[in-house]
Amino acid sequence: MKELLLVYVAYVIAAGSPGPSTMAIMSVAMGQGRRPALALAAGVITMSFVWGLVAATGLSALLARYAQALVILKIAGGIYLLWLASKSARSALRGDNAAVSDPPERPSAKALYRRGVLMHLGNPKSVLSWLAIMTLGVGARASTGHVAAAFLGCIALGVVLFGGYALLFSTAPMVRGYARARRWIEGTLAVVFAGAGLKLLTVR
Repeated sequence: MKELLLVYVAYVIAAGSPGPSTMAIMSVAMGQGRRPALALAAGVITMSFVWGLVAATGLSALLARYAQALVILKIAGGIYLLWLASKSARSALRGDNAAVSDPPERPSAKALYRRGVLMHLGNPKSVLSWLAIMTLGVGARASTGHVAAAFLGCIALGVVLFGGYALLFSTAPMVRGYARARRWIEGTLAVVFAGAGLKLLTVR
């Protein structure tokens, strides 16, 4: 039981701390509303499920043998995050009056879901985080039931965390706050995306 609790606490800290995915969900929730934010969160949760499954089933060791594929994935993810950074930067530089008179076309729920998937797919460190969390509290001799409990518990926590961000930041006070500080929020998001993208491209 202590091992499972350790896994859950570690996952909450890793997944719930501010990062590109959580910041993106917050921004979409405040700027576009609850349903778009939930669509983006669903994409993040989907890819988190995949990376968690890779770690839980031991496939991460197989992935490690294909280092070139992970490098390509990392480069693609870094470029994608830099592209998202440029979009946020352009939004931040757009004047508030222009945003009201000529609002940008909002992406569909399908596009937002795809964005959430790509943000997590393009970050191979996600599987390493999952592997560290599972190894921390499960161990090599853990039973299948124990591993399943750790994995499914973390996925449930992910649904609560990412879905909770979407619900919380789409409330009326948050939306009003976004309207007042839109340019600062988008600018911060641009910095977060750019930092994460550059880190993926430069860190070995």
